[in-house]
Amino acid sequence: MPKLRFIVVGKTKAPFLRQGEEFYLNKIKHYVSTEWVEVRGAKITKGKTNRQVLKEEASQIERRIGAKDLVVTLDMDGNIMDSLEFSKFQAALLSRGQPITFVIGGPLGLDDSIGKRANETFSLSRLTLTHELCRLVLLEQIYRAFTIIKGEKYHK
Repeated sequence: MPKLRFIVVGKTKAPFLRQGEEFYLNKIKHYVSTEWVEVRGAKITKGKTNRQVLKEEASQIERRIGAKDLVVTLDMDGNIMDSLEFSKFQAALLSRGQPITFVIGGPLGLDDSIGKRANETFSLSRLTLTHELCRLVLLEQIYRAFTIIKGEKYHK
C-alpha cells in the first residue's frame, strides 16, 4: 500500500489542533504508513512581497516531494467533494500504487509552482478556514474515507 505524506507550512500552534492531528494520524496509520513534514514558513517582513514569501516556501516544499509522488493540494478554488466522493477519490489515488503527498500551504496559501506540480487540487469547504484547521479537517476526512472504503462503522 502506498504511503501518505503530508507537507505543511509551519508548525501547528494551537495545542487542541496538534492533539487532533496526532489523534487522526494515529488512526490513519492503521490503514497506511504516513509521514508528517513541517516546512518552515518564510518570515513576512517589511519590504518582502507575498510572492517572495510563497516562493521561499515553495522551494522547501518542492525538495520534499518525490519524483513519483501523486501530489494533492488544497486550495479554495479546487474541486469540492462530499465525504463519499472524497472516499472514491482517495480509493482511486491509492489504487495507483504511488506515494501520495498532500500539500497545505501557510497563511498565504501556495505558490503557483506547487499548483502546477499538483496532480489534483481540491477544497475542503467554501468557507474560509485557517491553514492549521485545514490540516485537522483533511486528516479527519482521510480517516473517514478509509472507514467508508473498508465498510467500517465510523461513517455509518
